[in-house]
Amino acid sequence: MNSTLFFMYLSFSLVLAALAASVRAGSNVIDLDPASWDDIVGNGRPGLVAFYAPWCGHSQTLAPIYEEVADAYSYAREKLFVGRIDADGVGRDLARQHGITGYPTLKWFAEDGTVTHYKKLRDLQSMTDFITSMTDVEANLKPPAEPTYKVLDSTNFDDVIMDADKDAVVIFTTAYAMTKPMARVYREVAAIFANEPNCIFAFVDAELEQSKELKERFQLSAYPTYKYFLRDDKTGVSFPGSATTEEDFVTFLNAVCMTHRSVDGGLLDTAGRIADLDALAYKFFVAPSPDARDAIYKKASSISAAIGGTSKHYIHFMDRMVNGTEAFHKKESRRLEIILKKRALSSAKLDDIKLKSNILRAFTEKPAKVDLEEEDSEVHSEVHSENSESNIRKATAEL
Repeated sequence: MNSTLFFMYLSFSLVLAALAASVRAGSNVIDLDPASWDDIVGNGRPGLVAFYAPWCGHSQTLAPIYEEVADAYSYAREKLFVGRIDADGVGRDLARQHGITGYPTLKWFAEDGTVTHYKKLRDLQSMTDFITSMTDVEANLKPPAEPTYKVLDSTNFDDVIMDADKDAVVIFTTAYAMTKPMARVYREVAAIFANEPNCIFAFVDAELEQSKELKERFQLSAYPTYKYFLRDDKTGVSFPGSATTEEDFVTFLNAVCMTHRSVDGGLLDTAGRIADLDALAYKFFVAPSPDARDAIYKKASSISAAIGGTSKHYIHFMDRMVNGTEAFHKKESRRLEIILKKRALSSAKLDDIKLKSNILRAFTEKPAKVDLEEEDSEVHSEVHSENSESNIRKATAEL
């Protein structure tokens, strides 16, 4: 090999080594420094840059999520890059040039170096959505295992939260306050309530420009701030921000929405049960004669016609038990139990099976107080907001 070819080979090798050194082992995030900055940033390829400080807790929280962002675009390295620079170390002068005053700060650099400050949430979905919107390059992400939570701002908040048919819990947060562990909890809770269309679990990034009106309306100053909005009271009441686990949020959402969700995503044993019909179901099951059973059936039908909802199942089971009460109850209970154990149906179908199982159980469970000889009495429906407020006070006390 002659000297010219040797030096060409050496120069090429040094370039490859420099590029390799800019990426940590096993990472698709490019580690930038003053020497490599001009070669990568604003040099024909757009990219997202995180200005971080190794000692900063928020930077440490961002780090694993940022790795996932880089992984999602690793197949398109020739089209964009995902980089980072130690803004309190080797990149201090560059950070000063770009007006960095807090860590981490994310900035988008176009092909020509034009800068856009990233101000959205620092979760995987939000960051990849942003990059895709800037480049038309789709992120290579695995489909989410569960539904994501609703993210609102001033443009759609009232349409969703002020719906008079829905109860809602809203978390007002910021990119700094949205930690990875809490984002995971929020996703889990959103998945648990996915089959509750009238129970909204939503988020607002209060620091975004498009959320400024909401920040002023609700006088937000600390994050996260939790507020609940009842279907008949949309003032927005704050509740303690001590909820940190799936159990905490499920308990509180159940109280606000008067739902009966369990932490595993299914329904509790109380779901679908109606106290007045529970008492009549037990009376029906133990009734001594067809005439007595017929009188109870007529009373239950009248109540069901007035309140609707899951009450129809009580009437359906009474229809099926007119002849062979105990035999049907035993057979149907067993059938529903097997279906619930196999869990081979969709979550919505399993919810329906669980409701039926719960109501069927009411026929053999004697209520705490039941007078088999009591006179007919008018059934009064409870006011939704009063029930909710009572449940909310209890749930809040447990947080």
